[in-house]
Amino acid sequence: MNLLIALAAVALVAAAGYAQHQIPRYTAGNGRVWFLRGVLAVVGLLVGYASARYATDPGLAFLGFLIGFGAVHVPAAFILFLKHERGAAKS
Repeated sequence: MNLLIALAAVALVAAAGYAQHQIPRYTAGNGRVWFLRGVLAVVGLLVGYASARYATDPGLAFLGFLIGFGAVHVPAAFILFLKHERGAAKS
C-alpha cells in the first residue's frame, strides 16, 4: 500500500515539474509566467497541507503532501502537453 502511495507521489510530483518547466514555453509575458507559477505553487501548497494534515504517520503525511501538491498541477500539465503535441504558440 505504501509503495503505491509513494509511486503516486512520484508521478504527481513529476507532473508538477513538467508543468512548471513548460509554463514559460506556452505563456506570453514574463509577468504572466510568474503569476501562473505562483498560483499553482500556492494552491499546491494549500492542497498538499490539507492532504497531509490528518495523516497519522509522518511518512504518509509527507507523501500526502506531495500527492496534494502534484494533483493541483495535473490539469495544467495535461493542457501544456496538448499544446506541445499541437505545436501551439504562446498565448
